[in-house]
Amino acid sequence: MKKIILSLILAISFTFAFAQKANVSKARNKALMETPDFAGAREAIKLALKDSTTNKLAETWYVAGLIGNKENDLLYQKALLNQAFDKDVKGQAIMESYAYFLKAAELDKLPDAKGKVKEKYAKDIKAKIQEYYKIQQNLISYGAYLYEKKNYDGAVNAFETYLEIPKLPMMNNELKPDSTYRMIQYYTCIGAINGGKHEKAIAHLEDLKDKNYETLTVYQLLYEEYVKQKDTVNYVKTLKEGLQRFPSDAWFLQNLINYYIYSGKSADALVYLKTAIEREPNMAQYRYVKGNLDESLGNTDEALASFDKAIQLDSTLAEAWGGKGRLYYNKAVKMSDEANKIKDNKLYNAESKKVDAAFKVSIPYFKKASALKPKEREYKQTLKTLYYRLKMDADFEAVKKDLDAM
Repeated sequence: MKKIILSLILAISFTFAFAQKANVSKARNKALMETPDFAGAREAIKLALKDSTTNKLAETWYVAGLIGNKENDLLYQKALLNQAFDKDVKGQAIMESYAYFLKAAELDKLPDAKGKVKEKYAKDIKAKIQEYYKIQQNLISYGAYLYEKKNYDGAVNAFETYLEIPKLPMMNNELKPDSTYRMIQYYTCIGAINGGKHEKAIAHLEDLKDKNYETLTVYQLLYEEYVKQKDTVNYVKTLKEGLQRFPSDAWFLQNLINYYIYSGKSADALVYLKTAIEREPNMAQYRYVKGNLDESLGNTDEALASFDKAIQLDSTLAEAWGGKGRLYYNKAVKMSDEANKIKDNKLYNAESKKVDAAFKVSIPYFKKASALKPKEREYKQTLKTLYYRLKMDADFEAVKKDLDAM
């Protein structure tokens, strides 16, 4: 009885295994018919891919890849004839078959029962995958199509598949990256950025920055991605590298200066700012910024000279006029603090007059700044304080009226 049951089980297993192998043949035939039945082919191969008797065979995965490959070929012919075709179906067929072919190639390399490797499908798989890479209507067009639809994740996936192909061991370094490859790598970066995949974008940008393709923009994008990730070490490193590679481009220098300023590292900022001034001595904005930095470091005379130079270069730079006024104003504040320490009334009154005279020196500069930027409240607010202190009532009322109206 046990022998009968065992024989029955073996017979059933053999029958089922035979059925799955028949499904592989069925799938192949449906895909290769003159009028292919791709849906039927996929249904047949799906069963074989799930079954343990056939899903370890290279042939099963090769046929699975063949289905999408033939569907893509059919739609490619339509594209060549300017006939309408479904770009989504074509692209998905490529992506599906590519994954199946890779699995088939992996299984094709496994030794047989005798320990020998007899690759049956490797040559054909390699040729078909090379077509996905070399023919622009394949992976490149599919990625571009998805990108235009703003399906950035899909576009990046298609582009990354394209970028991966030359690196496959089966290609034996036969496909050398060219300008098209770098262009696709660049748009992979852009797609990853637009899709919010910042770590992926950084990885591609880091790889691309030394490949001589849109290098200036690549460095700028890389900096911005590190900023988004709040990776200070790497975004400063990127700015410094960019400055070395593009010493004549002010963008890297300006961002480095801004970083050091906002980080409270005025001395470091001043080092880079001096370099900027050497390159562009007639840039009034640089002189103004230097004035602010000198002021923050207590270098009052240097700050005043910088503001004066900025005004000389651009007399419409309100900030430089305001900066100069601020220097005189702060000098008067310090004099006032010292005067307040005097106990003798006569001496105090004499010193107060000097203080008032010092405050008055700042007024013309704030007035000029306010005239150049009439919508800026800060200058008017400072003037209001000065007029009140100096009992300049008519001026006080006028500026108060302006402020109230803003």
